[in-house]
Amino acid sequence: MATIDGRPAQYGISLKQLRELMEHRGREGVIKIAEIGGIHELCKKLYTSPNEGLSGSRADEEHRRETFGSNVIPPKPPKTFLTLVWEALQDVTLIILEVAALVSLGLSFYKPADEDAPVLQEEEEHHGWIEGLAILISVIVVVIVTAFNDYSKERQFRGLQNRIEGEHKFSVIRGGEVCQISVGDILVGDIAQVKYGDLLPADGCLIQSNDLKVDESSLTGESDHVKKGPDVDPMVLSGTHVMEGSGKMVVTAVGVNSQAGIIFTLLGAAVDEQEAEIKKMKKGESDVRSQIKGSQAPSQHQTTTSEVTKSESEGNHLPQSSSSAAAETGHKKEKSVLQAKLTKLAIQIGYAGSTIAVLTVIILIIQFCIKTFVIDERPWKNTYANNLVKHLIIGVTVLVVAVPEGLPLAVTLSLAYSVKKMMKDNNLVRHLDACETMGNATAICSDKTGTLTTNRMTVVQSYICEKLCKVLPTLSDIPQHVGNLITMGISVNSAYTSNIMAGHNPGDLPIQVGNKTECALLGFVQGLGVKYQSIRDEITEDKFTRVYTFNSVRKSMGTVIPRPNGGYRLYTKGASEIIMKKCAFIYGHEGTLEKFTREMQERLIREVIEPMACDGLRTISVAYRDFVPGKAGINEVHIDGEPNWDDEENIMTNLTCLCVVGIEDPVRPEVPDAIRKCQRAGITVRMVTGDNINTARSIASKCGILRPNDDFLILEGKEFNRRIRDSNGDIQQHLIDKVWPKLRVLARSSPTDKYTLVKGIIDSTVSENREVVAVTGDGTNDGPALKKADVGFAMGIAGTDVAKEASDIILTDDNFSSIVKAVMWGRNVYDSIAKFLQFQLTVNVVAVIVAFIGACAVQDSPLKAVQMLWVNLIMDTLASLALATEFPTPDLLLRKPYGRTKPLISRTMMKNILGQALYQLIIIFGLLFVGDVILDIESGRGQELNAGPTQHFTIIFNTFVMMTLFNEINARKIHGQRNVIEGLLTNPIFYTIWIFTMISQVLIIQYGKMAFSTKALSLDQWLWCIFFGIGTLVWGQLITSVPTRKLPKILSWGRGHPEEYTDGMNLGEERFDSIDSDKKPRAGQILWIRGLTRLQTQVIGGELQERLIPVPYSKSNTDQAIRVVNAFRQGLDARYGDHTNTSLAEVLRKQTSLSKRLSETSSIEYADNIPDELTIPEIDVERLSSHSHTETAV
Repeated sequence: MATIDGRPAQYGISLKQLRELMEHRGREGVIKIAEIGGIHELCKKLYTSPNEGLSGSRADEEHRRETFGSNVIPPKPPKTFLTLVWEALQDVTLIILEVAALVSLGLSFYKPADEDAPVLQEEEEHHGWIEGLAILISVIVVVIVTAFNDYSKERQFRGLQNRIEGEHKFSVIRGGEVCQISVGDILVGDIAQVKYGDLLPADGCLIQSNDLKVDESSLTGESDHVKKGPDVDPMVLSGTHVMEGSGKMVVTAVGVNSQAGIIFTLLGAAVDEQEAEIKKMKKGESDVRSQIKGSQAPSQHQTTTSEVTKSESEGNHLPQSSSSAAAETGHKKEKSVLQAKLTKLAIQIGYAGSTIAVLTVIILIIQFCIKTFVIDERPWKNTYANNLVKHLIIGVTVLVVAVPEGLPLAVTLSLAYSVKKMMKDNNLVRHLDACETMGNATAICSDKTGTLTTNRMTVVQSYICEKLCKVLPTLSDIPQHVGNLITMGISVNSAYTSNIMAGHNPGDLPIQVGNKTECALLGFVQGLGVKYQSIRDEITEDKFTRVYTFNSVRKSMGTVIPRPNGGYRLYTKGASEIIMKKCAFIYGHEGTLEKFTREMQERLIREVIEPMACDGLRTISVAYRDFVPGKAGINEVHIDGEPNWDDEENIMTNLTCLCVVGIEDPVRPEVPDAIRKCQRAGITVRMVTGDNINTARSIASKCGILRPNDDFLILEGKEFNRRIRDSNGDIQQHLIDKVWPKLRVLARSSPTDKYTLVKGIIDSTVSENREVVAVTGDGTNDGPALKKADVGFAMGIAGTDVAKEASDIILTDDNFSSIVKAVMWGRNVYDSIAKFLQFQLTVNVVAVIVAFIGACAVQDSPLKAVQMLWVNLIMDTLASLALATEFPTPDLLLRKPYGRTKPLISRTMMKNILGQALYQLIIIFGLLFVGDVILDIESGRGQELNAGPTQHFTIIFNTFVMMTLFNEINARKIHGQRNVIEGLLTNPIFYTIWIFTMISQVLIIQYGKMAFSTKALSLDQWLWCIFFGIGTLVWGQLITSVPTRKLPKILSWGRGHPEEYTDGMNLGEERFDSIDSDKKPRAGQILWIRGLTRLQTQVIGGELQERLIPVPYSKSNTDQAIRVVNAFRQGLDARYGDHTNTSLAEVLRKQTSLSKRLSETSSIEYADNIPDELTIPEIDVERLSSHSHTETAV
């Protein structure tokens, strides 16, 4: 018989049997495992040991991988460059241009036989085709640039994604040692340690558990936490969240064989079938929708739910939950403010541009017809078709210039650039728009431990046997029996995942692994000269009778172990004032047992605990209690059988206090300065902590959150609740409004208090600009507050998986000063986009007016189609690159935040836009009508259709580009600063692009000839063009001198609350199916909507989701899986409301990008941890463009 690593190669249980086993729940699961012969028998069949784990040998691992699969779900390959090119080609405006150019090409070769054309025209015929070809080439350039942008963005995000996935580790036991391995390396047969806050990466059966409760809402939709245990419900599933307790499980299914993986596979199959079906439907469908969104068409069509029903019937126990609960999404957040404002703006410009473009074409054609057929009375010739096509091309070009498709591109570039740079500043951005929202933050609610402090805890004071030591005592100073109880109590009654490891290099500080408070206590035990590990080796976890795990309600932890001579001993530790109240005895002088009276308690609190807390120390008490079968001592309890461990009230009373320790967690040295910066930038920092009020006050003063002479409030959770609730105990917004403006520290607060405070500040209308709130959190229970906040920061080191899942940005160094950097980058994004807007709108206004008036006055646009496409390329793609990559400066932190209602285009910007446009129009029309006289050149007005390019029109084009280029330098400042050159050399991207554009312009003018309709200029003509260009800088100084305050407010655009803008958003989203049919865009909107949506898609998802969705904290791409499962499980999202026409399968279609993104190192996990939330977390445009927190962020 074949053997692997000294054991039979044939496992005692097959993959199929394991899959079947994992489909049972509750009692059924217990019975099934009993049928196999119990959990230990299952471990034997898998050749693993419950205490030693797998051997960890290479051959064994490989064999397991081959037999049971590995813990990854293969990703869908990324889109190829050609696919992206094809998508970029779907743009309607580009398609019209391509068609017109082809028609123009065809007509230039078309020579009707009956024509006896004059000889001169023969010469021109050679060049007739050049313009058509030039337009085609310009279109190709635009398409390639767009595709390249998408491609590089995809690469960036995939890189980011992989980096994050590598970071998710899980504790397993291999070869008797606990080790952290990457989630992708988990194998069937591994013994995994499960603890509070974990997101489970694989399916398994529990070997042992303490008070384990799991949130399975991501699979079942049931919000109640499910109690798990070997004898209650031993099955734990991948993607569920551990909300309480700890345990040990043997892994039974990984990757595609786990419950989540099975669903994925079904979804994948369903999606493929669906795509095939959609293609069939598409062929027979020619309505407007399919035109709008060539590339995203699949998501527009309804499909049947047959695939889904099929997958449901395959026994995955995924009941569709009632959609009534969908109302939960009531507190959905607004769209990202900037995104909403930009969309509305782009749509309005689109309307204006479309109107002018259509008018231009109509005027040109009418003028041509009247002149040719009415005035000159010529008969129709087929060659005239060429003239009409030329007019159409000019019209479409005006449209191309008018639609600012560079806007969304600028947002994307700016965000993508910032996100990449923020990685270096220890901010891992999971939702792109969080970066921009952060710039508007007005309030930060921060945790204390680990964020404001170093989270390197050490015991610095202790009170044992009536002796207060300010230095570490030695074991000989402590009476022996008390010393033994203390060292034993701490070693046993702390999670076995908390450890102190030696530093990497000799002389380094020891590394604290796991819960830092427990590490401080273990360090105290080591300091007494006792090895805590030897105590743990003696009392292994499977000997525990009961564990009361720490949670925010108990604020303590207890462990019950059997006593050697019968009975039980309970060890407990926790917040001192809570443990003190439960103590009836204490070891006094020389270790004598004394009654612990109320008076003694108060004295201890007054003389020991409060002074410790005022020094900023966290105080922890350690106590114990014995349950004995025989005669009981005064501090023991006599028992006859096993006590009822569930009666926690009675178990946790009459304890004997062993010691009180003061744990120091020093303030991070850089925090006070960071907080000062925030305060200077107009951001209020509040501290929300579970710690004692004195400790909190001390730390808040050290950080600078509390400043002398300020009017502030410091409240405890209880008092806070008393103040904000009415007589019926309901929270009232007007009561919160009385508290929050002055509140600086909230101590002894529960996660619910934190959530209430955040929600209260966000919903408050007291301040004129509405508050934008950022929150930091690390615990599982911070999830709701992190989701509710406008920006949720999770701790990368101390944070639990659940917190990371709910957050928008992960602080990889857990440091408050990184938040300040996020504020700086966020403000920079907002400013970069404003700079680009100021530049873009000036060009838009000028180009459109010039083309329109030129068409009316001269029967020809002074700027030709190819020239306009070049201008469009400069101002859209290149300028957005140049202006969106400005580096943030510390000056950004000197102004107040914009808040939610700040206009997008301020009066200063509008003054610059209108002022510069006026200058450019005067120059261009001056050149158009009198330029030929002034510069003494042949006039270009009234030329024949096929006449060659003239110097006159070339000068107009060149001057326009020069003014645009110099205005790009003006656009770098938006707050009315005079020095526009400042900091120019710090941005290499800007000056490289500027110089490149300038050189290209010289080449186009001198050698562009027929292709660009240009004629080479002489040196003095060039100097005139450059002179007019530099004029914009001088003119800019004049405009700056006009006082902004005198301007009417009507000149600012985009004021008001974002809700006003969100209607406009729908147009930009890929959700025409979910909008009622009357809201579907009319044909008129389609031309420009497509440009807009394609770019919005680039910004925010849609088809590009799978490359763009910024990094879920995942651990695995599969994080996102969750949503798929949710879609699967949960019927329709509230957002689709009653639009029953949106079938579930279609919703799944939108969610597939998830499965496309499941990558190599992935585990499977779900990200849905809000109770009662039975809606499909959205993962498309919305998520990125809207920071909407009810859904799980992708």
